[in-house]
Amino acid sequence: MDKVGIIGAGSLGTALAQIIAQNVDEVYLYMRREELAESINRDGINNEYYPNTKLEENIIATTSYDDLKDCKIIFLSIPSSAFRLTLSEIEDCVDEDTILVSTAKGIEYPSLKTMGNVISEYFDDGHVSLSGPNFASEMVLNLETVSNIASKNKENAIKVKEVLSTPHFKVKILDDVVGLEICGIVKNINAIANGICEGMNINENARYAVLTKGFKETIKIIESVGGNASTVGEYCGFGDLVLTSTSNESRNHTLGMLYGQRIIVDEKASGIVFEGKNSIMAMKEICEKTNIKSEIVDFVYDVIIKQIPPKIAFKKLWENI
Repeated sequence: MDKVGIIGAGSLGTALAQIIAQNVDEVYLYMRREELAESINRDGINNEYYPNTKLEENIIATTSYDDLKDCKIIFLSIPSSAFRLTLSEIEDCVDEDTILVSTAKGIEYPSLKTMGNVISEYFDDGHVSLSGPNFASEMVLNLETVSNIASKNKENAIKVKEVLSTPHFKVKILDDVVGLEICGIVKNINAIANGICEGMNINENARYAVLTKGFKETIKIIESVGGNASTVGEYCGFGDLVLTSTSNESRNHTLGMLYGQRIIVDEKASGIVFEGKNSIMAMKEICEKTNIKSEIVDFVYDVIIKQIPPKIAFKKLWENI
């Protein structure tokens, strides 16, 4: 394949560019800031995220959507909150047969639409969704990583797998788009829950009981929205849930720890708080609409949204573990 585009030059977008550049002639990495694009093209380094990592020479930074016109595949590596605006901006300059790939693990609130649902409003439903236990900081170094992708269009999924696959980056195709996307949302709530517990210094026995409870409830939630229970056992399910619930590299886990320690978080300065709150409110509403009782969702909702003291919220959770 000649050209692949990536919208979003953050940690994940840059890491994906580094991987994909090994398989295609040119990777166009779109960003809004002209000075960052000039710096990347001049020095071959994204100083904002990976100041010590030399990028592949065929990665071209751009601030113009016109450079993406000839790209057969475009990855959307942007926050869920920016999805709708970005899609409206590229609607007129992207060919109908271009494959769009979503990497965001978020949900639009209050519409309760996944990123795939939002893409389908502007383009066809042949998009591909990517999710897995993936930290961008490891991906950019070409360390061993596995991810899942899913699409209603099997040919599109195969093409995306081809541009992503390297000896170190493995890709497994699933046929459950709904399950894959919802797993990415629910795991963030589990990560916050386990972060809260760690911030409170809850003992490890109890924390892993909470993690187990979260895994079981994820299966119920996925089935209730039309996904496959087996998806929860995949890399995008179990793998991602455990990784983000236990690693200090996880932003959602860190967010939970701060709340568990009763530390006031500056919401305006932290995009992750905004994303996390949307996911919590959306998942709470989804559970109510599908008549699913999730103690983990309720626990996180109580602490983050209702501002109930963590110890009181945990006592309620533990009574129903």
